[in-house]
Amino acid sequence: MQFFRDLFGIIEATWAEWADLRLERLLFSEGTTARQILLALLGGAAIFVVIRSFGNRNPGHSRMALPALVKSPGLTRISMARHGALLLALAGLPFFILALADPRTALTRSETTFPGRRIALLIDASSSMLSALPSTTLAKGAPNNAAFFTTVGAARYFIERRMGGKYRDLMGLVEFGDDAYVITPFTTDYENILLSTTLIGDWNEFMAFPDQGTVVARAVEQAVGLFQAFDYLDAAGNLMVIFTDGADADVLENGKTVDDVLAEAQKAKIPVYLIKIGGNIQNKRSVADELWIGAVRKTGGEFFSGADEPTIIRAIQAIDRRAAGQIQMRQYSTERPRYAPFAMTAALLWCAALVLRFTIPTFQTFP
Repeated sequence: MQFFRDLFGIIEATWAEWADLRLERLLFSEGTTARQILLALLGGAAIFVVIRSFGNRNPGHSRMALPALVKSPGLTRISMARHGALLLALAGLPFFILALADPRTALTRSETTFPGRRIALLIDASSSMLSALPSTTLAKGAPNNAAFFTTVGAARYFIERRMGGKYRDLMGLVEFGDDAYVITPFTTDYENILLSTTLIGDWNEFMAFPDQGTVVARAVEQAVGLFQAFDYLDAAGNLMVIFTDGADADVLENGKTVDDVLAEAQKAKIPVYLIKIGGNIQNKRSVADELWIGAVRKTGGEFFSGADEPTIIRAIQAIDRRAAGQIQMRQYSTERPRYAPFAMTAALLWCAALVLRFTIPTFQTFP
């Protein structure tokens, strides 16, 4: 079953590439080689025809002549159908020659729609994230039970889940405390953003992080600025996912409301999904869940309480389901190889010819 799923995936990818292909834009870097091979094939075919014609010069030689008993019915559909395998094999030949010519496209720009979202991941790296939150899956291999490592693991789990699905998200990573820093701008290079989570999840890096308070508003402003820098503010499909323990200093100490904290996201019409890491930990100052719930819903997003590892995982799975959608991206490519659809088409036609030749009696007689 896995073989057929992989084969179907290859065929689907080839079909998608055919839909995006424009023959007039192709450059053939091995055109001379392809022409030489084509001439060699034509020459070989001509020699074969000449040899066969000489072999049939004496039609009565070593044969028995019989009188005709019935009138020849002429060409029928069945007699023509027996050439089907050969016709499929010949149809694959032009695609093979074009693949040998190594077709490429020069600098191009195209607007393409993909399933996915533009997602900004915001990770709280404040000193309050040192509170204990044991995790055997998300923070596997962490130096201690600090909630920060569970948070980084949760971000990785979300990225890997999106990688394993059908989505081609644009993701950006922001780390924040009293101030916020863009670690990775929007990219479809998931390996790069996973590497970034690994780097910020290092114990020495975390302890050296310069701003140990929690000001979520700074992170939201930085994320909105990132959307603006890429000219995404007016586009559909934007999303923020905030991982924080909810101990916002502006709300707890400076008299700001939670609505003020998320005001930039609400103004930019970017839904916020907030996972409160650790839930309501006893004897720890934090903003009440009810306040976060109301403010987050005003952005069009949702609040999740992540009291422990299972609830965090369920929250990420729920966000993954809710983050379905489509985004339109402008793609630029420079001298991109385009031989794959030609080679795949030739291979499929030849495989079909072989299947017909060896499985269906009608096609087992070549002319």
